[in-house]
Amino acid sequence: MARPSKSAAIDFNAPHQLTHGLLERATCVDGLPFVLVRDADKKGLRLRVTKAGGKHWQFETRIKGKLFTRALGEWPAVSIEEAKAEAHRLRGLTEQGQDPRELERQHAATKAAEVAEQAAKRAHQAQQEAASAKTVGDLWAVYVAERKPHWGDLHYADHIRKAAPGGAPFKRGKGTTTAGPLHDLMALPLRDLSAPTIEAWAAKEAKTRPTSARLAWRMLKVFLGWCDEQPAYAGLLPAKNPAKTKKSREVLGRVNKKKDVLQREQLGVWFDAVRNIGNPCIAAYLQVMLLTGARPNEIISMRWENVNTQWKGITIRDKINRVTRERTIPLTPYVAHLLSALPLRNEWVFSSGRQLNMSEKNIQRRNAKRAKVAGQLSAVQGQETPASGHITEPNHAHTAACTVAGIADLTLHGLRRSFKSASEWVEVPNGVRQNIMGHVAKSTDEDYTIRPLDLLRLHHEKIEAWILEQAGIVFDAKAAPGALRVVAAA
Repeated sequence: MARPSKSAAIDFNAPHQLTHGLLERATCVDGLPFVLVRDADKKGLRLRVTKAGGKHWQFETRIKGKLFTRALGEWPAVSIEEAKAEAHRLRGLTEQGQDPRELERQHAATKAAEVAEQAAKRAHQAQQEAASAKTVGDLWAVYVAERKPHWGDLHYADHIRKAAPGGAPFKRGKGTTTAGPLHDLMALPLRDLSAPTIEAWAAKEAKTRPTSARLAWRMLKVFLGWCDEQPAYAGLLPAKNPAKTKKSREVLGRVNKKKDVLQREQLGVWFDAVRNIGNPCIAAYLQVMLLTGARPNEIISMRWENVNTQWKGITIRDKINRVTRERTIPLTPYVAHLLSALPLRNEWVFSSGRQLNMSEKNIQRRNAKRAKVAGQLSAVQGQETPASGHITEPNHAHTAACTVAGIADLTLHGLRRSFKSASEWVEVPNGVRQNIMGHVAKSTDEDYTIRPLDLLRLHHEKIEAWILEQAGIVFDAKAAPGALRVVAAA
């Protein structure tokens, strides 16, 4: 067969052996928008020549009866050989019943997943590297700030003090504070807080301040448990909490439980000394402590809204009740008498006579001073606490009163133990006493027993009456309490 002349017209109805010269000569027929130059070797491959002179490769076939067309690029940017190779590939796929478009979508999805996985790995690695650089002090500040709403003021203050750097001037007297027992650990990266490190720390602190170190150690155990629950920091710690080791527990020793309690014969002199304290709020606070058997912070954090004179009840914070975090105890006659004599300065029952200047300028000054002293914990310590308006450190006044009364080593918690002793003198049922004092139920039966406030009051008033009788205090329980006096802020 003779080769067609280079000047001969191209028959667009027949396939051709594609050559560079042929494609170069191919032009659109007048009156048509485009023509197709078909390849004789690769079925479905063609060059689309438009009226405007554009020349583009196409591949066309049918997949399960449906037309499939794929653009392969512009000629001559895509050569004849490249176009044939791609057409061959597509023909092979379609003859096997595969849709190139679906395969490409799957490939794109796989590629996207791989890219996303690699990005996630890089992000995780960056996060781990950032977390690895975090010190114990960095995370301690985050931990304390997060847990603060769930703690009492004293518990929160303990966490601040145990990690404090020291060097702050005493509020009273000369000298500066010492660093807390946990301070030496604050600068360590969390990843370096291993069991041997904590054991060495415990051995060192136990030599000089074992009691404070034991409390700090318990705080540290809870803190590390919290860290383990945080996805960003869990991988930095061993599988087992490094603070929970037998050696740490042994070097710190056991807590010597205090057994301080008011003797029956001491009640009179104790009341005399306490009632002569110059601060009426502290004097009332200490008496209420003894007459309710509550924990120190439960009473000091009482607000006037917690006192219900209609139903004769007091709602106080309760660390044992994990649901409501509070319990209601009877408002006994003498306690009601004490509360009615208190000045109404602010929201707090046992309010402080010292009023803080809460102007913006003064708050900034106070926070700046705290930040200078507290260092890395300034963000936590610089916050004004709700406790700013109630009495603080009533133990100092109590110690002085006990000294006057000749009673040695009686703590605030000893007043709680004294209440329990008084309950046994009048043979109050254990379950009733547990309800009033907020003790954990010792049995399932007790846990299911719900005692109304009136029943608790029946026994609670017996305890109060016995204490007052032994103290030689004459009080008419049926007399109506006085009215509260509103005292303007200084």
